[in-house]
Amino acid sequence: MTAVQLVWIVCGSVLPALAVAVVTGYVVRRHAERWGLVDHPGRRKVHEKATPLGGGLAIWLALVVPLAAGQFLIWAIAAGSAGDGWAWLADLPLPDFVRPHIDGLLHQSAKLWLLMAAGTVLMLVGLADDLRQLDWRPRLALQVLVAALVVWRGWRLSLFIDAPLLTAALSVVWIVGLVNSFNMLDNMDGLSGGVAVIAASMLAAVLLMAPDPQTSGPQLFVAGLLLVLVGAVAGFLWHNRPPARMFMGDAGSYLIGFLLAVTTIMATFAGGDLPRHAILAPLCVLAVPLYDTTTVVFIRLRAGHSPFQPDRNHLSHRLVALGMTNRQAVGTIYLLTATCGLGALVLHQVNALGAGVILLLVLCVLALVAILETTARKHRG
Repeated sequence: MTAVQLVWIVCGSVLPALAVAVVTGYVVRRHAERWGLVDHPGRRKVHEKATPLGGGLAIWLALVVPLAAGQFLIWAIAAGSAGDGWAWLADLPLPDFVRPHIDGLLHQSAKLWLLMAAGTVLMLVGLADDLRQLDWRPRLALQVLVAALVVWRGWRLSLFIDAPLLTAALSVVWIVGLVNSFNMLDNMDGLSGGVAVIAASMLAAVLLMAPDPQTSGPQLFVAGLLLVLVGAVAGFLWHNRPPARMFMGDAGSYLIGFLLAVTTIMATFAGGDLPRHAILAPLCVLAVPLYDTTTVVFIRLRAGHSPFQPDRNHLSHRLVALGMTNRQAVGTIYLLTATCGLGALVLHQVNALGAGVILLLVLCVLALVAILETTARKHRG
C-alpha cells in the first residue's frame, strides 16, 4: 500500500467521524441537563462540578452517520455500475485502489450493521445506567447476552485449537472483559477515550500492514471500521480534554470496549503466511486496560469488597497517589499503552523468538509499574 493510498484511507475514515463527533458533542452538551444526563461530584470522583454526560451518544452518532453515508455511497456506486439508475455515480473520481473493493465492502455490510446493532444495544444499556444508576447484575447479564449472541453469530476467537465450546466461552469473556475494562478506565478526563484512540489506531495499523491470508491485501473492512472509531472518539476528546466539558458515560465506554473487542475477533492476525504468534497482537495493544482491570479487581477482592463496587483504586488514581497530577497520570497511561502496543506492529514480521522478546517486554513494563506502585505504597506507610 502506497503512502497516498494510506492517506486516503485514514482521512476518509477518520475526518468525517471526527467532524460529526465534535458538532454532535456541542448539541449534547447544550441539552444534557434537560435530558437528565449530568454527572454530579462525589466522594469517589475527581471532578468538582456537575458535568454533562452523553458523550456516548456523540460517539455513537459519529459512528453511525459516516458508516451509513458510506454504505449508501457504496450501494449507489455498485448499482450505478450495474446500470440500475445510478450510473452517474459509477464515474465518481474515486481513487483507483478503492474500486476493486466496492463489491467486497458491499458484501460485508450485513456484518457491519449486525455489529452496530449489538453495539447500540450496549450503548443503550449504558445510557440507562447513566440516567438511572442500574444495579451491576442486570448490566452484566445484558453484556453477557449480547456477547453470547455475537459469538453465536460466528465471531469467536481463533486460538488454533479444536474446542468450540472453549473458544466460545473465552470469546464471551474477552468481549465482556473489554467492555468493563474501558468502563473502569473512564475515571479521569481524557483517559478512556485517549487509550481507545491509541489502541484502535495501532490495531488498524497492524491490519493495514499484515496481509489478509485469503486476499494477500490489507484488511480494509476492519481497519476502516477501527479508523472510524478513532475519528469518533477523537472528536469526543475535544469536549473531554482537561478540564472536561462532557463525559462519555457508560454509554460511551460500553460501546468503545465492545467495538474494540469484536473487531479484534473479526480481524485476522494469524494464519496462512502469517505466523501463529501474531494472534497475540491485541493482547499487546490492550495490555494496559486489562492490567488496570485485573489489579483493581484484585485490590477490591483482597479488601473484601465486590469487584463491581466503584472506588479510587484504579491505575490512574494510584499514579496520582504517587505524586503525579491528573494530567501526568493520564499522560503516563497513554505512554504505557503506546509502549506495550508498539510490539504488535511487528509481531507478524518476527519469528517465535522475536515474539517471545516482545511479550517479555510488555510483561516487564507492567511489572515495573507494579513494583513502583507497591514500593511507593510501602514508603507511604
